[in-house]
Amino acid sequence: MRSAGRRVPVLLVLLSLLLVAADRWWPLTPLRSFGSVVYGPIEDASSAVARWASGGGARERLEAENARLRGELLAARRNAAAPVTGPATGTATGPGPTAGLAGYRVVAAHAIGFGSDQTVTLDVGTGAGVAGDMTVVDRDGLVGRVVRAGPTTSTVRLPTAASASVGARLEGSREVGLVTGVPEKGLLRLSLLNSDAAVRAGDRVVTLGSQGMRPYVPDVPVGVVIKVEGTPGALTRTALVRPFARFTALDLVTVVLSGPDPLPGGEEGPG
Repeated sequence: MRSAGRRVPVLLVLLSLLLVAADRWWPLTPLRSFGSVVYGPIEDASSAVARWASGGGARERLEAENARLRGELLAARRNAAAPVTGPATGTATGPGPTAGLAGYRVVAAHAIGFGSDQTVTLDVGTGAGVAGDMTVVDRDGLVGRVVRAGPTTSTVRLPTAASASVGARLEGSREVGLVTGVPEKGLLRLSLLNSDAAVRAGDRVVTLGSQGMRPYVPDVPVGVVIKVEGTPGALTRTALVRPFARFTALDLVTVVLSGPDPLPGGEEGPG
């Protein structure tokens, strides 16, 4: 055991001398080349990660530029495919959910991003007059409300979000209630203030409207009742509602910028 222990240092010294001699008389270029082939890509990847991590500002500028270019590319399609508006920014004039918005100032937009938190990114922002707490609709019905607006893009919270709540009413009986999101099912829950209110599957739900028309304008189609929930003794009557808008297939939408201009005599326009 002791002799073996003495041999180990001797072997290490000899190995060191051999390596020194090899470095002097035997070129190590092939070995270095092999090392560069193996480790070069790793170093390049590390450098790329470092450059990416330090380029946050540039990345944000590129994202903003991408959104602007996307908006320009879609502008022609928007103007051709949006019967609810005249120019890209104008007044609602056509059929669909905006039929009740005649005289409202609106701007057309496209959905360009979808968030896991039940939000959608639009390709218009403050540069087009968009601001927070504005109603967003599409051909089918309510899409949501603007929660953030930047210079060229804006973020819309869908009514199916867990944190969303929309004043609503039954279109037929005009019974008033509140719609909240059921994100795990992609549905809405309507809670009517009148616990004895008559409600059945097939009833249509529309927005109640907000003071000053923000965040929601009145009478925008929200969805249709698909199931009345049994809640004996509850203070409210609840029902599940399927949204009219297809939130997973959004494309062209309309942002309501403002209500109709007042008519002479202090009366407001239609809507």
